[in-house]
Amino acid sequence: MPEIRPFPGVSYRLPAAELPQVLAPPYDVISPAYQEELYARDPRNVVRAILNRTPGDAGYQEAGETYRRWLAEGVMTADPQPALYVLEQQFRLEGRPYTRRGLLARFRAEDPARRVVLPHEQTRPAAREDRYRVLLATRANFSPVFLMVPDPSGSFASALKAAAERTPDVSFADDAGVGHRLWRLTEPATLSVFERTLGPSKAYIADGHHRYATALRYRDERGPDGAWTFGYFTPLTDPGLVVLPYHRVLAEAPPLAEARRRLERAFLLSEVADAAAAAHDAAQSTMPYAFGLAEAGGGALVAEALPEADDLLPEGAPGSLRPLDSFFLHQAVLRPLLGVADEAVRYVHSLAAVVDALRQQQGRLAVLMRPTPVRQVVDVAEAGESMPPKSTFFHPKLPSGLVIHPLVV
Repeated sequence: MPEIRPFPGVSYRLPAAELPQVLAPPYDVISPAYQEELYARDPRNVVRAILNRTPGDAGYQEAGETYRRWLAEGVMTADPQPALYVLEQQFRLEGRPYTRRGLLARFRAEDPARRVVLPHEQTRPAAREDRYRVLLATRANFSPVFLMVPDPSGSFASALKAAAERTPDVSFADDAGVGHRLWRLTEPATLSVFERTLGPSKAYIADGHHRYATALRYRDERGPDGAWTFGYFTPLTDPGLVVLPYHRVLAEAPPLAEARRRLERAFLLSEVADAAAAAHDAAQSTMPYAFGLAEAGGGALVAEALPEADDLLPEGAPGSLRPLDSFFLHQAVLRPLLGVADEAVRYVHSLAAVVDALRQQQGRLAVLMRPTPVRQVVDVAEAGESMPPKSTFFHPKLPSGLVIHPLVV
């Protein structure tokens, strides 16, 4: 496990009821429209630091100046002593309640080759450069890298649960209805429990690959002390560790009837009423590969792969990637069977966004995906492979700005 340490977290000094006005999700799920909404919501919203709307160099400069002004004005301050932070998120999906707990900590970034922190997706140069420039401008991490750790004995989960039995230091619900509770832990004995519990574990990156790549670059340029970055650690067995599907909207695609004709030799095809039914029925399938297709203007079907569909994958496909619906879709279906280029694929993580895109005719077809199981994420990371883009959407996202990690150097 990468070494973890407590740190003096920076946070907003505001009543808990005001926190939903100033916090934001991670930068990469903020659409241009939502960015404008966050800007309008409150002049202190953290979006001005993590995703400043001023273009070019001036935007990064403004992000840094804004953060430093908030510190100078006392809008944000650092805790008086180093701490570890337990974060609990409570939420509902399809009427069912979930709770996820994790630990916010300073940790040392390690090269993937050391197999201590294992990624599962590739990063894009433009996004890496953007995150690095934000880091240099602010000298802070506003969003943690989301990491999953094995917990076979349950000791990590037990330590998190014990911490959560206290009265929280912060408690609020965001505008999506997700409840958040935060505890600051400073007692040496409690800190030692977490450091000892996490010590022998490796960690798998769930979310935040670009932030982690940025941490490695900063370490390479600043030296060993520059390796300290910000993480959120949760047990792999946490029942609240939920992955949602990432759907695809295809700007160019054949009509649904033609798509059906091209798929029928290798798939069991079932007509359904609409995109919602396609998403639901695909998610219930137990076949090795399954997805839904929905057409602008109505009409949908569910495609479940027959055994011969496995032959559509290229020879030599890595064993860890072969079971993935997303790998199968991109390697065996989109371009080979439907003639859809990668550039014509747009990714959305909610059924509502799919329905809206089809209603507004922003795509010819939508592909409704099943969620990727956590075990497949671990298998790909262990194999040192990379999933296709947007294969996972861990829910709920961690709020940016709730606890801010100041860089060591």
